[in-house]
Amino acid sequence: MLGMCRGRRKFLAASLALLFIPALTWLYLSVGSFQVKPLPLSPLEGQSSPSVGGAGERQALELRVRAVEEENRALRRELSRPPRSPSARHSNGGHRGNQSRTHSEEGTGDNEGQKAAVGNSSDCLQQPAVDKCETIHVAIVCAGYNASRDVVTLVKSVLFHRRNPLHFHFITDSIAQQILSSLFHTWMVPAVKVDFYDADELKSEVSWIPNKHYSGIYGLMKLVLTKTLPSALQRVIVLDTDITFATDIAELWAVFHKFKGQQVLGLVENQSDWYLGNLWKNHRPWPALGRGFNTGVILLLLDRLRKLRWEQMWRLTAERELMSMLSTSLADQDIFNAVIKQNPFLVHQLPCFWNVQLSDHTRSEKCYKDVSDLKVIHWNSPKKLRVKNKHVEFFRNLYLTFLEYDGNLLRRELFGCPSEADHNSENLQKTLSELDEDDPCYEFRRERFTVHRTHLYFLHYEHEASSDNTEVTLVAQLSMDRLQMLEAICKHWEGPISLALYLSDAEAQQFLRYAQGSEVLMSRGNVGYHIVYKEGQFYPVNLLRNVAMRHVNTPYMFLSDIDFLPMYGLYEYLRKSVVQLDMANAKKALVVPAFETLRYRLSYPKSKAELLSQLDMGTLFTFRYHVWTKGHAPTNFAKWRTATTPYRVQWEADFEPYVMVRRDSPEYDRRFVGFGWNKVAHIMELDAQEYEFVVLPNAYMIHMPHAPSFDITKFRSNKQYRVCLKTLKEEFQQNMSRRYGFAALKYMTAENNS
Repeated sequence: MLGMCRGRRKFLAASLALLFIPALTWLYLSVGSFQVKPLPLSPLEGQSSPSVGGAGERQALELRVRAVEEENRALRRELSRPPRSPSARHSNGGHRGNQSRTHSEEGTGDNEGQKAAVGNSSDCLQQPAVDKCETIHVAIVCAGYNASRDVVTLVKSVLFHRRNPLHFHFITDSIAQQILSSLFHTWMVPAVKVDFYDADELKSEVSWIPNKHYSGIYGLMKLVLTKTLPSALQRVIVLDTDITFATDIAELWAVFHKFKGQQVLGLVENQSDWYLGNLWKNHRPWPALGRGFNTGVILLLLDRLRKLRWEQMWRLTAERELMSMLSTSLADQDIFNAVIKQNPFLVHQLPCFWNVQLSDHTRSEKCYKDVSDLKVIHWNSPKKLRVKNKHVEFFRNLYLTFLEYDGNLLRRELFGCPSEADHNSENLQKTLSELDEDDPCYEFRRERFTVHRTHLYFLHYEHEASSDNTEVTLVAQLSMDRLQMLEAICKHWEGPISLALYLSDAEAQQFLRYAQGSEVLMSRGNVGYHIVYKEGQFYPVNLLRNVAMRHVNTPYMFLSDIDFLPMYGLYEYLRKSVVQLDMANAKKALVVPAFETLRYRLSYPKSKAELLSQLDMGTLFTFRYHVWTKGHAPTNFAKWRTATTPYRVQWEADFEPYVMVRRDSPEYDRRFVGFGWNKVAHIMELDAQEYEFVVLPNAYMIHMPHAPSFDITKFRSNKQYRVCLKTLKEEFQQNMSRRYGFAALKYMTAENNS
């Protein structure tokens, strides 16, 4: 009975509470005449002074609620207005501008924690999506052969994810400009524009700053972008070459709309303890705000920076700090951080996933819970892919995906966006449209006009020209299956070499690893490796030869093939022949007699006498004597056996010797692809231009055995292949007749008689 009474009393008390509490709440609100909204009260507002008591607490609460009401009304007015341009949003003042200045003055910008405290939803509502046709500007400092190769992976990762037109601004030295301008010109990616700025002209702006960083003087050039880039350019994303994107760069571009107040720099906090100064004893870094910021990814509001006199700002800061620091350790990053330390309101702190830094002392694991959250990977360690990290395998696989990705697949059109007319692309499309697709030889004809993506000087190249102007460059082309010949050729030829390699993106990386692992190849700085990327079904042999020829840096070139080993000392012998035969003032083609062996292991003859001995024993043969005698018969091997001085020979049908000529000699005809007539047509062109063919009596080269190429197999097995080759030969001869008139009739006659 007692338990029942107690239960009834508890029920009655609970009922009264449910009725009484809402009544009190209604009474309180009606007296105060305001609406209640959950408030993010600061610690100061929650700590009332004992002397003020309840009245002071209530007054503070009322003031805070009224402020929130005013903010809500302003927000509703903003949302009710029609959409405005991004520039109008940036110029908007009012309460939000004051709020942003308050956070900036605390020195941390707008990090994720502060956004949560202030109310993240309003930021999301005001952030406009990037228009699909809005051009995104990207600035990159790139100098030298290695950086020009590394930056391609960054570009691929950006192109893979992008949905917007892109405008790349490259600050380069002459080497990088040559490589990248050729690459983009042959890449022909729609809705991508590229401009170059001469880094040599900027050196005087930063050369006064001592820098210990491995990037050298180029690591300081991001400081002068406001002066370098066009004055009409208002904003730009600045990237290091060792960046890999895992998302659409438009997402990063959209962050510009979150800049408030005087914020002009978007940066991610440095993810190591470098600027805390505790990495080792007596470690003394440049001044920085907390951990400092990493400058591998920067968002720059160029127009505002110019108004703030950025040039003067960073120079004064650098001059002052260098008085005690003496030099920079991390190049431009030290100076950026010193400026931010003094002016924290300049920085808008980006979320850490926009620059996940894989340095030697990285703490980037604190940035993410799952690798799927990451947007930008930064290989900012000198060790690059060899850096130690818990998730390095994932990062490395992401990088390798783009490293070996077929760049031809990135030639995607951005439909619905007007683009500037590309005259090269338009002319190409017009030419291709004029071809008859029903022609059985259509694929042969089309290959002549195919633009192959080309990366010049894939590895470091260094050659100092001699003063006597007699140097000769060996020219050859190859594919992956002939890679093993490179070391042997380098041992036989000490002079400069220009090679065109026909590879896929993945094969280019295999070649790179092969070359970097070879002591012979790495010891040679005078070999230019030019990658022509695979496209189409034919081996573009004459295009490859032309690419290698165009990048000869010596007065003369020896036109060889990758399967041949030149005799020891041929380089010096040809240089002497240049003087002896007055090559500078005469149109001559010096013939190097060609031989072959069927043995994979050959004791290479070190003299003409030794070669003749092996020829007599059947170890060596004159080249192709058993299948294509006409190709080298005019060389007159019988006369060569006893010759002691150079002798002249006449052109004959199907003559295709290996010759040394001046650098200005005609290029190969691109219509001939795969197997057949590619050299024959070139020698015919030389003869039409009245070159003399002179056989060198003490020179020779030997063809090494190998499996038949895919193209020669097609030639032998495919009747249509042979028919198309015959058609192309006839068309070439007709073109010769039109260009050289009566003198070219002998080529028609010789062909008919052969």
